[in-house]
Amino acid sequence: MKKRNIALCILFSIISFGIYGLYWFVKLTNDSNTICPEKKTASGGMALLFSIITGGIYTFYWMYKLGQKLKGSGVLYLVLCFFGFGWLNFIFAQSEINNYIDSQAAQAAQTTAE
Repeated sequence: MKKRNIALCILFSIISFGIYGLYWFVKLTNDSNTICPEKKTASGGMALLFSIITGGIYTFYWMYKLGQKLKGSGVLYLVLCFFGFGWLNFIFAQSEINNYIDSQAAQAAQTTAE
């Protein structure tokens, strides 16, 4: 997993006309599966393929499951996606992943110091 700068991810998504957003989608899926393996869903590539094949319908399910894995409840993620604010979910999810990476680094540093 890699800690990503959210502002740069948004900027790259805009500059690349959404292509980087697809890459970010894949990475968010894979990272969330790593964080919460007991609630693992399709891999990032498969989730992207399912979203394309279903015309975006799978994205609603993906958003809900992403919220469940990272926040414990996917309702907020689903509601935001339903009302056209799904891009906020990318920000929230990346923020949670970055926090997880920071906490793991802090635990590793604490273990090493002991």
